[in-house]
Amino acid sequence: MAAAWAAESKFNLPTPQSQVAREIYDLHMLILWVCVGIFIVVFGAMFYSIWKHRKSVGHQPAHFHENTKLEVVWTIIPFMILVGMAIPSTKTILNMRDASNSDMTVKVTGYQWKWEYEYPAEGIRFLSTLSTPRDEIENRAAKGEHYLLEVDNPLVVPAGKKVRLLLTANDVIHSWWVPAFGIKQDAIPGYVKDAWFKADNPGVYRGVCAELCGKDHGFMPIVVEVKTQEEYDKWVLAQRAAKAAAVADASKTYTLDELKAKGEAVYKTHCAACHQADGKGLPPAFPALAGSKIATGDKAAHLDIVMNGKANTAMAAFGKQLSDVELAAVITYERNAFGNATGDVVQPADIKALRK
Repeated sequence: MAAAWAAESKFNLPTPQSQVAREIYDLHMLILWVCVGIFIVVFGAMFYSIWKHRKSVGHQPAHFHENTKLEVVWTIIPFMILVGMAIPSTKTILNMRDASNSDMTVKVTGYQWKWEYEYPAEGIRFLSTLSTPRDEIENRAAKGEHYLLEVDNPLVVPAGKKVRLLLTANDVIHSWWVPAFGIKQDAIPGYVKDAWFKADNPGVYRGVCAELCGKDHGFMPIVVEVKTQEEYDKWVLAQRAAKAAAVADASKTYTLDELKAKGEAVYKTHCAACHQADGKGLPPAFPALAGSKIATGDKAAHLDIVMNGKANTAMAAFGKQLSDVELAAVITYERNAFGNATGDVVQPADIKALRK
């Protein structure tokens, strides 16, 4: 198969890691060589004619009007070439779209600028956010090996299983693209689109949002961690244990310092891209939190805008994205950081009460 050569090339498509990706690669190479053949024949004939029948060797221009046989030939041959390319292309496209008989389903939701993964059968849901340090992004530190292609929580799937993705978006159009698996599907608000992949081998595979989706479009990577079935089962158990622990944590009463410490981590992950690490924002699109009426004024209004967002602005609703503990912590942090010294404390129980 032509796809085997991909691993040796730095100037071609990534090494295919699924059957669909191999079909795409082989189709790419087939059409490339067809185009090369057409180029050689057409330009070879053209240059030969120019050279052989040039005026300097005594040739005179011929005078003719039409040639029915030639016209038929140069119509039939391109038609047959196109049909020859259309047949394998159609087979590959139909295979790409056939998400039936899947082994598992994952719902993928695009946000500005992160991905949410939900495993309905396993009861698992989490956000996947860029984990490249801000110091690297702002050129205060050397770039890491996976600069802008690393996340805190990758999508985890077992090798050799057909994974069906149900894709949508919460705000604008995003696009979930992992070249190694030959998968690219737009995530559109108000619609649910499906796609699938089946990874051949365990490993870590990277992709990006391939649809221009706003200011931090380039900071919205995708990481898929493919595990063996045994390792995947252990991961599922660990996620369920973490979820149970999070439920227990939500019933606790925290001190101001504890909430500020937790809130700072949440802020850096979910808020700093817009409001900046120092809370000064990027007005007018991203208002400052330092000394703002929201962060120093009515606490109920602060909770409302963080949980429900603000219409017709870039302020997203974090009520469904973050847990009760995370919401309580980040709101407490914002009201007691950047020079804001309200002394206010928001407990997870306060968030839970607002959800009812």
